[in-house]
Amino acid sequence: MCDVDGVPVAGMAPVREGSTPAWTLYFATDDVRASAARIPESGGSLYTEVMDIGESGSMVVAADPAGATFGLWQARLHIGTGVYSEPGGLTWEDLRSSDPDASKAFYTAVLGWDYQPLPMAGPDYATFHQPGDEAPMGGVGGMMGMDGFPSHWIVYFGVTDVDAAVAYVEAHDGHILSPGFDTPFGRMAAFTDPYGASFWVTAPLTDATPLDRGE
Repeated sequence: MCDVDGVPVAGMAPVREGSTPAWTLYFATDDVRASAARIPESGGSLYTEVMDIGESGSMVVAADPAGATFGLWQARLHIGTGVYSEPGGLTWEDLRSSDPDASKAFYTAVLGWDYQPLPMAGPDYATFHQPGDEAPMGGVGGMMGMDGFPSHWIVYFGVTDVDAAVAYVEAHDGHILSPGFDTPFGRMAAFTDPYGASFWVTAPLTDATPLDRGE
C-alpha cells in the first residue's frame, strides 16, 4: 500500500505476466458481482473473476468496449483512497478513448454515470458524474492527438510544485512525456516512471479555477 501521512492513497504490485506496467483505476460499486455481470452485457471484457481480498473488499479487473482497462472495488474494511484533491492523492481521472460515445454508454450501463460537456477540453470531452451530483469525478474524451495508442485511463496525482516534480523525475530515471504547462485548472506535467507506467501530476495556480470534485 502507498500511504500519505499514514492514510492509504494507492497500491503497487508485481506486474502480471504478459502485461506492461501501468496504473489501474478502480471505481467503487456497492455490488461488484452485479456490476461485473453488466460488463460483458454492455460490450466490455472481464480480465478476472470477482476476487475477495480478505476483509478489505472484493474486486474485478475488466476492459471497456474501446479496450481501456479499469477495475471495480466493493469495499468492506478498506474504502479505497483516503487522500484526494491534495498533494500525494488523486486529483483527476481521464479516459482517452478511441470511441468515446461507446465508452460513455458503457460506463452509464455499468456504473450509472451521467455526463456534462466541457467545451474548452474539446467537442467529444465530458466530465462524468454520479446521477444528480454536479461534482465531476473525472473526464471521458477522444484520444486528443494520441491516435495510434490504445484507449486508456490516465491518473493525475497532486504535487506542491510541478516543476520540482519534473526535475525529480529527470534525475531518477523517469521519462518526461510533457513538461510543465499551465491550464485553466492548474499546472500539469506527464511522466513515465523508470518501469514505463505513465501518470500525470497537477498543482493549482493562484488564478486557476479548479473543478470542484465535492466530498
